[in-house]
Amino acid sequence: MLLIDKYAYMNKLASVHPLEKMTFSLGLLLLSLIMRDEHISLITFIVMSAFIILGAQIPFTYYAKLLLLPGFFLLSSLVSILVSIAPTSSVIPAHIWAFQLKTWTIFVGTASLQTAQELFFIVLGSISCLYFLILTTSVQSICHVLRQWHLPVLFVELVELTYRFIFIFLDSMQKIHLAQQARLGYLSPMQWLRSVSMLIAALFAEMFQRSRELNNAMQARGGEPVYWPENVSYSQKNWLGITSIFVFLIIYGGFFS
Repeated sequence: MLLIDKYAYMNKLASVHPLEKMTFSLGLLLLSLIMRDEHISLITFIVMSAFIILGAQIPFTYYAKLLLLPGFFLLSSLVSILVSIAPTSSVIPAHIWAFQLKTWTIFVGTASLQTAQELFFIVLGSISCLYFLILTTSVQSICHVLRQWHLPVLFVELVELTYRFIFIFLDSMQKIHLAQQARLGYLSPMQWLRSVSMLIAALFAEMFQRSRELNNAMQARGGEPVYWPENVSYSQKNWLGITSIFVFLIIYGGFFS
């Protein structure tokens, strides 16, 4: 079991009703996307990170590692937004930096900087919302709430299968890669290429076998949903806290945006 899946079952907020956690994370996510305010997104990131690290007791170093992957894609996307290229003969818009290279001008526009800044904070807040949900709620609990919302059964089953296969895929890839490293399979470029091709072939066979086993397991239980503990109850204290945070952000965004 990967750590991200382990923490979903074993964290300090695991006993909280999943509907409360989904309402909290998805509500803040929608609020951040709709209001498109940098301060709201930053507050969302801070609040969610505090709940993840202090509330759910997820280690800070692990949470920081999780942020690195989307952070890399985010920064690489921001570079493409920030940097613009235009012919030297054309008039470039308002900018904060420009550099001429032969017949071309490379510059960072003021509007691009504003767009990149806004996008950075919105994505940062959105990522923290999704990580809060993933790290504190198991997929069975999420699917249980989706069924309560009367979403199509096929959609819920696809969500569960896709979520489960992501972890199966990552777990298998990690084990095969570790075994190849132990046999010095990545010492030279040729060995790296050979090991990667073997890794892809082994993963394909592994996923095919796992999918057959999963299909047999689903048929064995007659397509019924997996067991989910029903002894988790709602908490008025949690709903009051969630409502207070929503109201505060809406009022703050209304006055200062």
